[in-house]
Amino acid sequence: MLDRDGFRPNVGIILLNQKNQVFWGKRLRTHSWQFPQGGIDRGETPEQAMFRELHEEVGLHPEHVAIVARTRDWLRYEVPDRYIRRDARGHYKGQKQIWYLLQLTGHDWNLNLRATDHPEFDAWRWNDYWVPLEAVVEFKRGVYEMALTELARYLPRNETRNRYLRHGHRGREYEHQASGAATAPGGAASLTGNPHGEGACAPPMPESNPTDTHDKN
Repeated sequence: MLDRDGFRPNVGIILLNQKNQVFWGKRLRTHSWQFPQGGIDRGETPEQAMFRELHEEVGLHPEHVAIVARTRDWLRYEVPDRYIRRDARGHYKGQKQIWYLLQLTGHDWNLNLRATDHPEFDAWRWNDYWVPLEAVVEFKRGVYEMALTELARYLPRNETRNRYLRHGHRGREYEHQASGAATAPGGAASLTGNPHGEGACAPPMPESNPTDTHDKN
């Protein structure tokens, strides 16, 4: 389903834990990491699509999360021709996305990467809110930066964050302290939730060969 400009409606999900760290998923059988996202089906609202994708990709139900905020308008990115199927070239241009900021109200063990028979991720971990954009395929980086920047103002504040604000500290050090991750973020969890799963010791790597992007992602 494309709009008249050739963009497919899509939703993106930034899922927070209680430390303001974000869910960071490793794409199936790749070395690339990203947020959950997926297309909006015909007849769905963005919120309905978000909850469907949330379950399909990370196994969570509406009772496991609270909606904190969403982007005001669509954020768009264009997909380079080399990543578009031949039969879609000329009329498919890219994705337009509504991004949701969610707070996990359930537990880590509620996450299940095999909630369906077509998993998107094979490992996950909690990462600092300001994720490393070099781990994101290049043509999506602008949208990631815009979504994170717009939604950052809605991050739940805690005592540590307020203390650093009062002292005027900014930048990456502040973000690490605010997320409760002054050292390196915790290891990745595998499909089964094992905290020592694949990628536990390795930092995210840039996506060198992204899959065909004229699909749900």
